[in-house]
Amino acid sequence: MPFYYPNKTNDFWRVVGLIFMGDRDALWNAQQQRFDLPLIQQLLTRHHIALWDTGMAVRRLKDNASDKFLEIVEAIDLASLLDKHPTITRVGTTGEKATSIIAQQAGIDVPAIGHPMDCTIGSHIITLWRLPSTSRAYPLPLDKKADAYRPFFTCD
Repeated sequence: MPFYYPNKTNDFWRVVGLIFMGDRDALWNAQQQRFDLPLIQQLLTRHHIALWDTGMAVRRLKDNASDKFLEIVEAIDLASLLDKHPTITRVGTTGEKATSIIAQQAGIDVPAIGHPMDCTIGSHIITLWRLPSTSRAYPLPLDKKADAYRPFFTCD
């Protein structure tokens, strides 16, 4: 799948399926053995959810998906992105590396998981949510991951 979180062992789309559809496999196409990109895009559009990378240019230092071995060559310019999309008020990050990039741009410490922080990026006030990794390597059951993501996706 040419989109975010295509790996079938990553729990991101299962978390989203649980939260919005009450079914961990709602976004999984069992016949094709992959996530259903058109269904995912419809859900994201319906709920006004955007996804973006915090690393615009990266270098993998080892041949694996671990952020531990990821060098950020060029980080997102979040202030410019927010200038183009000023209705964004919440930013959620999955993992410590992504959170640290945004926290550095905001001049704040990395918040703990489950403790969102208001901060300023450029001329924009946002709430930064550090969310747990959805990698299966992160030792948290799927329902607990969904519990951690639910307030981010459902708060007003």
